[in-house]
Amino acid sequence: MITHDVRVHPSSENLPRRDQLAWKIAEVAADPVEVPDEVTDMVINRVIDNAAVATASLLRAPIVAARAQALAHPYGPGAAVFGVGAGERVSPEWAAWANGVAVRELDYHDTFLAAEYSHPGDNIPPILAVAQHVAARPHMDNVDGRALVRGIATGYEIQVDLVRAISLHEHKIDHVAHLGPSAAAGIGTLLGLPPETIFQAVGQALHTTTATRQSRKGEISTWKAYAPAFAGKVAVEAVDRAMRGQTSPTPVYEGEDGVIAWLLDGPDAHYRVPLPGPGEAKRGILDTYTKEHSAEYQSQALIDLARRLHRERPELAAPEAVNDIVSVVIHTSHHTHYVIGSGANDPQKYDPAASRETLDHSVPYIFAVALQDGRWHHEDSYAPERAGRPDTVALWRKITTAEDPDWTRRYHSTDPDELAFGGRVEVTLRDGSRIVEEIAVADAHPLGARPFGREQYVAKFRTLAAGVLDEAEITRFLDVAQRLSELRPDELAELTVAAPPALLSAAVAPEGIF
Repeated sequence: MITHDVRVHPSSENLPRRDQLAWKIAEVAADPVEVPDEVTDMVINRVIDNAAVATASLLRAPIVAARAQALAHPYGPGAAVFGVGAGERVSPEWAAWANGVAVRELDYHDTFLAAEYSHPGDNIPPILAVAQHVAARPHMDNVDGRALVRGIATGYEIQVDLVRAISLHEHKIDHVAHLGPSAAAGIGTLLGLPPETIFQAVGQALHTTTATRQSRKGEISTWKAYAPAFAGKVAVEAVDRAMRGQTSPTPVYEGEDGVIAWLLDGPDAHYRVPLPGPGEAKRGILDTYTKEHSAEYQSQALIDLARRLHRERPELAAPEAVNDIVSVVIHTSHHTHYVIGSGANDPQKYDPAASRETLDHSVPYIFAVALQDGRWHHEDSYAPERAGRPDTVALWRKITTAEDPDWTRRYHSTDPDELAFGGRVEVTLRDGSRIVEEIAVADAHPLGARPFGREQYVAKFRTLAAGVLDEAEITRFLDVAQRLSELRPDELAELTVAAPPALLSAAVAPEGIF
C-alpha cells in the first residue's frame, strides 16, 4: 500500500491532476491487476449476503416504493430489479436504486468500521446493474463474471481505504459520501475505463453525495435505506456523464472551496490515505465483516453477549427480573456510545413508539430484547408489540452506555489481538451484587467465536429466502452466484431473484409522479 498525503491547496497553487486524490483513486481503479482467489470467494459471499437481506425485505414499504419507481423506467437492455426477475428490465441507474434500497433496508449486510462507518456491500447494486445492462450489448462481450468480480473488488477497496483515513461523521456528514466515489471507481474498473474518465466520475459522485448525518439522528426515517441507493444511482449517472466527456469540480477533495476545506477538517487539514500501489491486488474486502443479526453493526457483539447471558444467567431474562435489576451499564467505545448509545442524547432511543430505523440504532433497546428473548430476529424483535412490552420498557430504561477510553482505543486498533467492537456490561442488582461480562467482537466476525464462511452465507440466504422464494429459485440463484467469476455476459442477468407474482402483488405500491 502507498500512503498519500492529502491536504487543502489554494487555487493559486493549481494542484496538478496527478497529485489529486480523485486521480489516485482512478489510477487504482484502472490498474488491471488480477483478483486473488480468496478475494473472489469473498465477493461471492457478499453477493449471496446482499441477496439474502434484499429477499427478506421485498415486502417492506421502502422497497415496495423504490421498486415501483424503478419499474416505471423500463429500458433495454437494462438491468434486473430484485424480486421481479430477469425478464423485466429497467434503466440501470433505477435498478441500482431499487436494489440498493432492498439491500440496505434491514441493516443486515456487511460493514467496515475505522475512522468512518461504512457498509461496503452497498457498492454491489450499482456495479451489478451496470454489468447487467452493458453485458447485453454485442460490443461489450468483455463484461462478464470476471469483470464484475474485478469491479466489486475495486468498489470495496476504495471505500475501505477512504474509511480508514477520513472521518465524515465527526463533521456530521453521512458516510455515503465515501460510497459515491467507490461505486464510481468500481464501475470504471468493470468497464475498463481510462483514469481520465474515472477521475471525472469520482469527482462528480463525491460532489453530489455529501449530505448531513441528520438521516441517522433522532427519529430515524426510511431515508436511511435510501441514502446508499441514492449514492449508487448518482455513481451510475456520474460515470455515464464522464464517458460522454463531462467534467467534475476539481480538485474536489483538496480545493480551497472543496470537500475537505468546508465540510471536513478545514483549510489546515491533513489526511493520510492508503491505496494499493501499481500492480498490487485489491484485498480490502477481506478486512470487512458481515452481520449475523439485523441491527447496527456496533450492537452485533452486544447481542451475542446478551444471548450468552440469557443462557448462562436465565434469572436475568425473566420478565420479573426487571424488579431486581437496578442498572445495566455498557462500557464501550466512543462511536458506540455516541451513535447508538445513551451518549447520543436522543430520547427517541428509549421510545417504544419509535420507528424500526430508530430502534435498530438503540443499543439499550437491542440489549434488553436480546437478553430477554435469547435471540434476535429481523422482524419479530422490532415489532411494535415487542417494543411496547411493559417489562421490556422498564428494563430498557435502566440500560445506559458509557464511553471507556480503552474500548475506544481498541475500536481503532490495527492489532487483531486488540481490535474490539464490543464492550463490558455491568449489571447491578438490588442486593448490591454485580454481574460483569464482556465481549470484544461478534461471534460472526472473522476473529469471533463462529466466523462466517461460505456455509454460513448460504445458510443465511436460505433462512431469509424461506417463505419468500420457491425452493427451485433459491437453488438456482445459489448455483449462479457461486459460479460468479465464470459467468458469461449473458448469464449476468441471472444474478437476481424472482419472487412468486402473487407475493409481490400483495404489496400495493404507492402512487407518485412516475
